[in-house]
Amino acid sequence: MTTQNFLYGLYSDDDIMIDGINAIKAKGVKVNDAYTPFPVHGLENVLGIKWTRLAITAFLYGLTGLTLAIIAINYFMINDWPMNIGGKPNMSFIQNMSAFVPIIFEFTVLSAAHGMAITYFLRNMTLPGMPARNPHPRTTDDHFAIEISPEDNQSYSLEDLKSMLKETGVVEIFEKERITKFI
Repeated sequence: MTTQNFLYGLYSDDDIMIDGINAIKAKGVKVNDAYTPFPVHGLENVLGIKWTRLAITAFLYGLTGLTLAIIAINYFMINDWPMNIGGKPNMSFIQNMSAFVPIIFEFTVLSAAHGMAITYFLRNMTLPGMPARNPHPRTTDDHFAIEISPEDNQSYSLEDLKSMLKETGVVEIFEKERITKFI
């Protein structure tokens, strides 16, 4: 388990936080993350966060579910135990395809949804029993926080970073140690 110290600036308004991030970044300071009680429009652009690849994984999980559903239905309903349901022919998969479409669709959606949820939890380290990454309890209520790593901004001293944060209208500045990797 790897831990690292971070510097946090707590804001009372989202617009003040975005202006503060822009002011700090203009001075060459790298801002790692922001914690907000609700989605803030444009924050991902200000922080320079790249688009997620979760949609690609959803497609791959759905494709896996589609393939597994076709293979399973073909084996269960055609090869292993063919059944005469409602007088429909059961000699081939193609002849019964219209009856299998709802099941195939549902299993595709089920696989994509479960795969995306598991990937999301693993990627964000939010599995059950893991410690919360939230820096301050008020960021889930009515305050906004930005995270600065002194290790990533070694050209500035800790006091310089704190004084830059004070100029941006922060309510509170605090330091906290956070787990960065589980190894």
